[in-house]
Amino acid sequence: MKILGISGSPRKEGVSGVDKLVRIVLENTGCDYEYISLRGKTISGCIACLGCAKDNVCKVKDDMTDLRGKIVAADAYVVGAPNYYSTLNALTHAFMERWFQFRHQEADTLWGKLAVAVGVGGQSGSFPVNELEKFFLYNFIETVANVTGQGAAACYSCGYGEDCKVGVHYALQGPGVEITPEITPDVSKQPETLRSAAEAGKRLGERLQGHDRQAATERMRKRMGEKLSEMMEHSA
Repeated sequence: MKILGISGSPRKEGVSGVDKLVRIVLENTGCDYEYISLRGKTISGCIACLGCAKDNVCKVKDDMTDLRGKIVAADAYVVGAPNYYSTLNALTHAFMERWFQFRHQEADTLWGKLAVAVGVGGQSGSFPVNELEKFFLYNFIETVANVTGQGAAACYSCGYGEDCKVGVHYALQGPGVEITPEITPDVSKQPETLRSAAEAGKRLGERLQGHDRQAATERMRKRMGEKLSEMMEHSA
């Protein structure tokens, strides 16, 4: 079994909480895995050209082209992203949009595979996790666990965080509090978050043993049908 781990964080290695948590999940699966950072890659969003409709291969040429084969070959995914404006950052969103290429003519390339969603934010990582889980569901991929952590918002390193009254640091700590390494949020200093990531990895590894993709596909198709019904009811 092969797992593909993706970090959508643009932050440098060693600084990104997303990177750290995605790696911990992967390391605890007990399976072969490949870790890829989207940092520095050029991946545009879906341009709705429908060039992929005939053969389920995206025709936009950028760094996503080389990633396609890895997505297809993987049995499961660990995808992580930072919280930008209570949603995914643009790079991760563009990456997930391009999975539209796998959906045409009932292509089951991704159906029934498993995933773990990872999110890190200045206050909460739940927003990117929720968005990732929606993308997985649209592709009939079953989310077996999610991991959320609190990272350092940009306010902690922009140079103005101590005095900016609309910044996260000011909101959390109040006026006159110096930004120090001790009070700067870091997933590495959050035992419960680290434990959650390790447990998510173990759960994914266990689920992959003897995994029934057809059964998972049916569960996801049923859940997708329920979701669409709810959306129709709310729009009526």
